[in-house]
Amino acid sequence: MRTWEAIAATFGIVAVYFNARQNVLGWPIGLVNVGLYTWLFYLGKLYALMGLQVFFAIISLYGWYQWLRGGQQHSGRRVTRTPRPLGLALLAGALAGSAALGWYLDRYTADAHPYLDATVSVVSLAGQWMMARKYLETWLIWIAVNLVSVPLFLVRGEYPTAVQYSVFLALAVNGLVQWRRALTASS
Repeated sequence: MRTWEAIAATFGIVAVYFNARQNVLGWPIGLVNVGLYTWLFYLGKLYALMGLQVFFAIISLYGWYQWLRGGQQHSGRRVTRTPRPLGLALLAGALAGSAALGWYLDRYTADAHPYLDATVSVVSLAGQWMMARKYLETWLIWIAVNLVSVPLFLVRGEYPTAVQYSVFLALAVNGLVQWRRALTASS
């Protein structure tokens, strides 16, 4: 299983590398990562993270389309800031979704870390959707998710995944810098 985890982690790192550079190849490469992690999270009894992969697959297809054909001219999206009302709605939804999913996982499953699993999953879903729309603040979401995920996977002894999320953290910081430059250049 460690070999598959390392392969999945490699696909994830490559996908985020491309996303940080606004290269559309990040989306199809990310689909491979999603498929592998669906299976790995099922085996590891992290059910929210497993289910999240299905949503990631859907959002990856959506993001792939948006980056190629989205926007007002259907010529792809450019980096923008998250509108404040949308940001507040996403925050409220993430808080409520995390609490509800955490309660469900705690009560009805054998999830190893129900509330942490739920929070990482729900916040990641919001972050992935924000990336598909090319909102700059997606990288702040990913920085936070990675800061929580690295210790989670270290404690669980899932070292290739912990390394992947460590690299994701560095890539998220780089993505924030790159996308901020793109936003400034287009202003």
